Amino acid sequence: MVGSGGREHALGWKLAQSKYAINVYYAEGNGGTFSNINIKPDEFRRLSLFAKEHECFTIVGPEIPLANGIVDLFTEENLPIFGPTKGAALLESSKSYAKHFMKENQIPTPNFSTFSDIEKAKDHVLGQTNQLVIKADGLAAGKGVVVCDTQDEALAALDLMMVENKFGLAGHNVIIEERLFGEEASFIAICDGKTIMPLASSKDHKRIFDNDQGPNTGGMGSYSPAPLIDSELYGKIIKDVMEPTVKGMSKRGQPVKGFIYAGIMVDTARKQPYVLEYNVRMGDPECQPIMMRLKSDLLEYLQSAAEEGLDSSQPLEWQNEASVCVIMAAKGYPGKYEKGKWITGLNSHIDHGIMIFHSGTKRDEQNRVVTNGGRVLSVCALGSNTKEAAVKAYSAVEKISWGSNEQYYRTDIGNATLPYQK
Repeated sequence: MVGSGGREHALGWKLAQSKYAINVYYAEGNGGTFSNINIKPDEFRRLSLFAKEHECFTIVGPEIPLANGIVDLFTEENLPIFGPTKGAALLESSKSYAKHFMKENQIPTPNFSTFSDIEKAKDHVLGQTNQLVIKADGLAAGKGVVVCDTQDEALAALDLMMVENKFGLAGHNVIIEERLFGEEASFIAICDGKTIMPLASSKDHKRIFDNDQGPNTGGMGSYSPAPLIDSELYGKIIKDVMEPTVKGMSKRGQPVKGFIYAGIMVDTARKQPYVLEYNVRMGDPECQPIMMRLKSDLLEYLQSAAEEGLDSSQPLEWQNEASVCVIMAAKGYPGKYEKGKWITGLNSHIDHGIMIFHSGTKRDEQNRVVTNGGRVLSVCALGSNTKEAAVKAYSAVEKISWGSNEQYYRTDIGNATLPYQK
């Protein structure tokens, strides 16, 4: 399991339940994962040697190793691996590639223009009357999107990316996009290049503050299922988004083998989905509640996808319960924050159906779990509905701390589902 976040902890936890799994190694894991190996996710040669020696099936969690071609290297060496090639990963690693791909394949997406010259970009902004979204073209850890209420905010976002180099090379090319309004959801599937196996629907909360205020983050919480995606909308997403995506990438000679994730904005009045972004890996934190609900043997399906055999697989089975995930972050995130704080209360979540997946943690010299990142823990719970799951998750959150006022979390994860509940 390549990676060290909550997504990787949740995937490894589910994979370890497989009847086919002998051991799950994490490269490099975190303070909550076991069988960690001291190899970083970008050390492809060392990872391939370890995989060869231990006869491993490798699963890649984060986007950067995928964008840098880890799958291509493993494939050249005939090592089994789950994930897309560098070429297929362009769907995520270049937003301009993704937008032009969608336009070419008639996949619904907001209107857009791309720019590498800041003056031309600013002129474009000044000529618009609609609200805009400014996006860094490259990978920016989920923070390279600025949703703007005014022209001044859009101009400031351009300066941030193209002048102040907030995201380095990733922000030197930008996409200026029409801002859509509606409800967001995440639609994720396992794909073998031809066949898609949809996962349970989910929704994440990207903004740092309650009521979706403040700057974007890597994600502050999530829930599954997303009641917004009913059977009618599900069918539209499969037909209008997922199938043309898979066919279009195959036509380009870059079939997507791995997870394929469409970040969707739904025009609720017309029940019309629009694609805001693609990811070619599991979402974090969407992965965590999805894994909480999955009943099927995940390893079986990932191996089938790697071997292009999903067409003969049965649909995945799910718990009827809902799951909520609350991210506990370090004070100051997504800006500056401190590390190395001792976390207490991790063993107090004894209720059935609660799991704590570690993200930014590590073990110190005394083997204590300490903070080691901005997003620190993913506290997940199952419940008969989202409201019950949220109550359980927050009860566990309140027992965990790493100092007075040193942790931060949103208090409204799952609230958007309340109108759907009877």
